[in-house]
Amino acid sequence: MSFTGPGYPPPRYTGDTGEITATVRSGERPPDYSSWGVDYHYLATSESTDGDFGLYRVDLGPAAGGPGPHFHKAMSESFFVLSGRMNLHDGNDWIDGTAGDYLYVPPCGIHGFRNEADEPASILMLFTPGAPRQNYFEGLVGLAGMTDDERRQFFIDHDNFIV
Repeated sequence: MSFTGPGYPPPRYTGDTGEITATVRSGERPPDYSSWGVDYHYLATSESTDGDFGLYRVDLGPAAGGPGPHFHKAMSESFFVLSGRMNLHDGNDWIDGTAGDYLYVPPCGIHGFRNEADEPASILMLFTPGAPRQNYFEGLVGLAGMTDDERRQFFIDHDNFIV
C-alpha cells in the first residue's frame, strides 16, 4: 500500500515489510578526527545517508575559534548548541548561543560560528543535502601550507564562499 500524504516526497521504498537497516553509534566512541582543539564526530556522512544529509558533532575546546562569515551555494546548514557558549553569526550579527539554541541557514545564507569562551562547547551541525564535509574538516589543517590560489580553490571545491 502506498501513501500519498500532502507534502510528503514520493516513496523511496516500495516494499511492504520494511528492512533491518538502522545503525546505532555509541556516544562513547572517540572522535573520528581531531585538529586545533576541535573534535569531529562523523555521526552520519553523506556516504552513509546516500546523500540525504550529513550530521556531525563538533566539540570545540576553550577559545578554539571557528570560521568567520561565509555561505554555501549547494546546501543548507543547521547548528544546534549542545553545551557551552557559541558565537553564531546569523548574517547580520554575532549572537551568543547557549545550550538548546538553534540556527538554520538556507543555501546562500551568510553565517559563521566560533567558540571564544574560556570553556569548551559542543554543537551538532547538519548539512542538507549531504556533502563530504569530513574532507573539508580534515583539509583545514593544510591551509597554512597552501598558496593563495590553492586556498581559494580548496574553499570553492568545498562549497565555502568567504564574505
